[in-house]
Amino acid sequence: MLKPKYQWQLSSEKTSPVQIKAIAEACQLSEVAAKVLINRGYDTPEKAKTFLTPDPQSIHDPFLLHDMQKAVDRIQTAIVNNEKIIVYGDYDADGVTSTTIMFETLNELGANVDYFVPDRFKDGYGPNLDEYKQFIENGVTLLVTVDNGVAGNEPIEYAVTHGMDVVVTDHHELPETLPNATAIVHPRYPGAHYPFSDLSGVGVAFKVASALLDEVPEEFLDLVAIGTVGDLVSLTDENRFLVASGLKVLSEGQRVGLNALLKVSGLENQQINEQDIGFTLAPRLNAVGRIGNAGEAVELLTTFDEEKAELIAKHIDSVNDQRKQLVDTVYNEAILQAKTPDNLAQKTLVITGIGWHQGVLGIVASRLVEATGKPTLVLSGNTEADDLKGSGRSVDALNLFEALNVNRQLYVNFGGHHMAVGLTIKREKVPELRKILENAAETANLDENKLAPLTIDGVIKADQITVAAIKDLANLGPFGTDNPTPEFEIESEKVTNVKQIGANQDHLKFQLSGKDQTIDAIDFKQGRLMPYLQALPEDVRVVGTLELNTWRNQTKPQIMVKDVLIDAVPIIDRRTTKLTVEMFKSQTTYVFFHKKTYEKLQAYLKPEIQVAVLDDSEPSNISLEGNLALVDCPDSLVQFTDWLSKQNPDAMTVYFYQQNNAYLDGMPTREQSAKVFKFFASHSDIDLKKQLPDVVKHLHVDRSMLVFLIQVFFELKFVKIESGRVSYISNPKPQKLSVAPAYQLRKQQIETQEKLLYSKSADLTTWMQACLTDKNKGVAD
Repeated sequence: MLKPKYQWQLSSEKTSPVQIKAIAEACQLSEVAAKVLINRGYDTPEKAKTFLTPDPQSIHDPFLLHDMQKAVDRIQTAIVNNEKIIVYGDYDADGVTSTTIMFETLNELGANVDYFVPDRFKDGYGPNLDEYKQFIENGVTLLVTVDNGVAGNEPIEYAVTHGMDVVVTDHHELPETLPNATAIVHPRYPGAHYPFSDLSGVGVAFKVASALLDEVPEEFLDLVAIGTVGDLVSLTDENRFLVASGLKVLSEGQRVGLNALLKVSGLENQQINEQDIGFTLAPRLNAVGRIGNAGEAVELLTTFDEEKAELIAKHIDSVNDQRKQLVDTVYNEAILQAKTPDNLAQKTLVITGIGWHQGVLGIVASRLVEATGKPTLVLSGNTEADDLKGSGRSVDALNLFEALNVNRQLYVNFGGHHMAVGLTIKREKVPELRKILENAAETANLDENKLAPLTIDGVIKADQITVAAIKDLANLGPFGTDNPTPEFEIESEKVTNVKQIGANQDHLKFQLSGKDQTIDAIDFKQGRLMPYLQALPEDVRVVGTLELNTWRNQTKPQIMVKDVLIDAVPIIDRRTTKLTVEMFKSQTTYVFFHKKTYEKLQAYLKPEIQVAVLDDSEPSNISLEGNLALVDCPDSLVQFTDWLSKQNPDAMTVYFYQQNNAYLDGMPTREQSAKVFKFFASHSDIDLKKQLPDVVKHLHVDRSMLVFLIQVFFELKFVKIESGRVSYISNPKPQKLSVAPAYQLRKQQIETQEKLLYSKSADLTTWMQACLTDKNKGVAD
């Protein structure tokens, strides 16, 4: 079978037809949407209506946040006294939107304020001592951090002892020892009781702005939406209202810089949703901080000059393209390290490189986690420096911050949360880091072979997927962390029109057929699955999200595939009489039934290719897994059937290459056998190297048949062969040709080749699938 990428977990069915109907009617929704609401805990009309109608009352009082009053008092004092204030930000989407809100708020209040966004490469993450010193020299007396600061003990202590106050506003994990700041505004401050703990950095900055302005500043909601979605925090409670409201503001186009960014991103004059932020806007804002200086992003967000905004937006878009190329380059090198024998044996990965661009290491780590299922740190430096800097990404089962934070003294710099960390470490400490991470995985009983869970909201038929139902589901958004886009298993009759799409043919498109309609489905980066779906169109199971696709003024439902499962083993029929290099490039185990075939093809096989060479006389009893490609044709159908029953493949491609075609040549007739025997009996010595063509011509017997009969006569001791010369043995013992091993082998080959090489494709695949699932299935079938 084709195994899924995830462990499918169907939501417990808590619904009844009466309950579904009641909520559907009360909320004017389709039953599909009503069922999702019930399974997510909104199981009464009242709860469902409350969820579907975000209420401004869900915004909590900003003064409930720890130290908010202290922060407001100190900022207001600085404004009244015209003190120099610096807003110290961060270089990701959450950080630049936080910086913009805080800077614009203080500017609106008449403060003597400027902002500073650290350079990822020069300053690193969070408070930088050298920069703090420079601020003090420049007469800054108040510094306000946004989206950073709780881990900045040393710089903040220096600031306080040298006359600069620091107000920290942050949402990251709190270290054991907190900095000696004037105020620390944080939704999870120990002992404080703010009602919602999952604000993003921009959410905290928005709260400070609300407290300072003594109102909810709706003009900042577009920025709040971008930072909140971009930082992957929980989209529940007040975050849900803030993002929903922010999407409306974003779609109205009130901010010049964002309008320019929407235009270069292809989203101009569109209704913006959370996916547009997560996959288009936030990555571009992040890219500036990854490749250059994120201050440019703040400049874009704060400008009122349309020409300037257009220039910056175009540059940011080009930087994002550069970022994509860098990610691909670094990932291609990093994945080779991940596949070394040592790393394959580990539950975690610490990948190091020389000269890798620091700005893309977090993205590369994410891709490695996706590819391997292992928590991963990706670090890089240069040949001269002793420090390695990098990022880590994790899986749900391992809190990466906690796993590494217990050895905080090991790092030059360190920070992060459950799923992601950033760190700087001395090169010689990397082996110790590997042990710490691996031990944490052992303690957590982490098993990278265990599939990540995928919650499925329900099972629906292809015929139930309508434009109206999808529009109703959209009302459950905005979607994100803790309110994921609904995933459905789609019941269909079969898949049709399977094809590869995209410039490199690396995406998959197909249709799911119901009784009354077919629905288009797209599966990105899975073009390689095309032959599997084509082989078993009625055994494909699909999980995905439902979207609307508008093309040429026609709007149709579309499935964005999350995972595919095929209940039977796909048998891909690629039978051939010629082998090419292109056949040996996929992530497959190539199975050879003859050592000679393998030896001839070794030049085609790169070192990283997995190969299984089985015994020529009898296939090995070893059970193989994964994707298998059967390169050559076995000799014995009985042995092959037995071998097949012991295998556990995800999919199997058959080439069944055969150089000598016993089936077409057939067995020799009595007349042919007698003619050849009489010839050698009457010719005492024949030099095959020189005379074989003449003998073939003289006897009118096919060359391969003549060679076969010589082999049979040799095994029966009718002739002897020495140095390529054949001579007759006088008075040989009378024997039937059928007792010769070569004769028996040829009979087996004919039977095998008839079944494996010349049967119809459908018959072959059906028979092989039966052999794979039932040891009692065999030649008789």
